Amino acid sequence: MPISSVTSNPENLTLTVIGDYAVSLTRLWDAWTDPRKLEKFWGPQTWPATFTRHDMAAGGQSAYYMTGPEGETAHGWWRFLTVEPSKLVEIEDGFAHPDGTPNDTLPTTRFSVSFEETESGSRFTILTSFSSIEDMEQLTKMGMVEGMQDALSQLDAVLADLATFSANLPTHTQILSDTQVRISRVIKGTVEQVWRAHHEADLIRRWMLGPDGWTMPVCEPAAAVGETYRWEWESTDGSNRFGFEGELLEFEPPYRAVTTEKMIGTDGPTTINELTLTPVQGGTLLAYVATYPSAEVRDMILGTGMTDGMEISYQRMESEVLAAA
Repeated sequence: MPISSVTSNPENLTLTVIGDYAVSLTRLWDAWTDPRKLEKFWGPQTWPATFTRHDMAAGGQSAYYMTGPEGETAHGWWRFLTVEPSKLVEIEDGFAHPDGTPNDTLPTTRFSVSFEETESGSRFTILTSFSSIEDMEQLTKMGMVEGMQDALSQLDAVLADLATFSANLPTHTQILSDTQVRISRVIKGTVEQVWRAHHEADLIRRWMLGPDGWTMPVCEPAAAVGETYRWEWESTDGSNRFGFEGELLEFEPPYRAVTTEKMIGTDGPTTINELTLTPVQGGTLLAYVATYPSAEVRDMILGTGMTDGMEISYQRMESEVLAAA
């Protein structure tokens, strides 16, 4: 079913939107937690959204931009104040400059999304609160109400697409911009298990091997911001060896880690890797956003078969690490 109610209350400085859907509460919640699904209904149909960051945990952040019909972009940010799985999320919402920094010349709002089961399925209620009547009027004139209705009208199709909710899909690569790529996969394990598999050396060595025929003789993970890590792989016949090293920039166990990455012994470019883990139906959604110095470097690295190698490693993680936990 479409949006069932939109109510503006200037006296209370609020806008309330209610949507009812003939799907499970878990599926409705997952549509908001998974950036691949969220970006299909957050922006209006002529201004689709792309999320370059989505840390749906208390204290986490999201960054996104919407692209208009002529290629123009509008940027925004979220800060998560409260996250209660399948119940409630409270968000501070604002506009951003193209570089992602907050645009303080435009209003900031707060909105909550509450979730509940109904006799026919599930419902969400979005309650947006404005700081002043002037902010409310400005955003209304900018088309906020119409834009929200248009955007959320797309959610029915997202929820009906059963394939996108499958936990059995292989690793998926999506180009976000000239320099950013998001790699996503649902891992059949808890967030805590998947986090440990990425940060404990004895576990990393068991799965982060790519295609068969490789070992990992050097595995030195970083455990605090500012520390460095080092990975080295060697073919089982000893004929080939390579590795990567970098620095841990952000560390928010068990859902977010950001590192630099550079191939050992080369003058090659440094990339930024952002790992985000989110609980979803079927396991843990792993989102890995890589930022490259240019589109050429992005395409060169993708052309190495990186995604296929990661899929083999994730299968190994599920079968040899998580299944034994």
